[in-house]
Amino acid sequence: MDNFPAEYWHLRSDGKIECDLCPRACKLKEGQRGKCFVRQRQSNGLILTTYGRSSGFCIDPVEKKPLNHFFPGTPILSFGTAGCNLSCKFCQNWDISRSHEFDRLNENASPGEIARAARLHGCQSVALTYNDPVIFLEYGRDVAQACHENGIKVVAVTNGYIWKEARKDFFSFIDAANIDLKSFSDDFYKRLTGGDLETVLETLKYLKKKTNVWVEITTLIIPGENDGDQELKKLSAWVLNELGAETPIHFSAFHPDFKMRDIPATPLETLVRARQIAQDQGLFYVFTGNVYYSPGDTTYCKSCGKALIERDWYQISNYRLTETGCCIYCDTKVDGWFGETRGKWGSKRKPIRI
Repeated sequence: MDNFPAEYWHLRSDGKIECDLCPRACKLKEGQRGKCFVRQRQSNGLILTTYGRSSGFCIDPVEKKPLNHFFPGTPILSFGTAGCNLSCKFCQNWDISRSHEFDRLNENASPGEIARAARLHGCQSVALTYNDPVIFLEYGRDVAQACHENGIKVVAVTNGYIWKEARKDFFSFIDAANIDLKSFSDDFYKRLTGGDLETVLETLKYLKKKTNVWVEITTLIIPGENDGDQELKKLSAWVLNELGAETPIHFSAFHPDFKMRDIPATPLETLVRARQIAQDQGLFYVFTGNVYYSPGDTTYCKSCGKALIERDWYQISNYRLTETGCCIYCDTKVDGWFGETRGKWGSKRKPIRI
């Protein structure tokens, strides 16, 4: 749908429109687009240029988002649009998130069509992902409404870079979120993303204290940038103290991409070290990503330490939870959202047309 009215803006005294969606606070003259590229001034208003348009649809395992404690093993219908409100030099999806080419948006789908497709393909949930869903909030909200009417959960994979009022509205329709906590250094955020750390931390605290959204965190570990012991200790301690020991965190491997092709890929031993640091700080559920490392794919009981959900990449090989989501050995409740049985989607990826 072209020229869909966007919200979260105000008219300034100098005649410019200021976007109130995120801390970028873009100030726009007629026809100008924000840093995200998809929110554009048109006359005395703002429009969302990507409403109803997607870069593609795919059914994934929910663990690929990554969400390891949100209905494990179930299929999730994933889609995104184009653009982003951060400008990460290491972006792993830069061809979508940094795209200013609308010919990448070759799939059209209404919110109702997306919800019906998810139900048709037996998906437990729909993910707003690939690029950051904050910037297509109005489209995401309508998709969520259609999904909830069909008994389908909604997931957001986001950088969490959003202003307070829009944050409240955005997460009001989200059931689970993976928040990309890129570093625990404001210098890192400013140099490599164009954003700031504090806004993301405020989003995480808001989710924990003001909502029922299930939250998991991902930190992409980049050699020489955010892989130091002290930073990892500070990050893990903050998660423990502000969000709780039960908050899952995923340390994922970087691969050379976009504007940081001269940086080597993250060694496995770095992720193993990061995982150990987080566990030593007291976090219960610490995972590794983008590498093959069985302990880093496994959910362990926080009480007895037994392996409860063992994974081979995104395939669940052993599942030892009761119907109520408790450890079969000591009956301790495992934190997260679990069905009576595990899902059986496996690790396959299935592109679809809507």
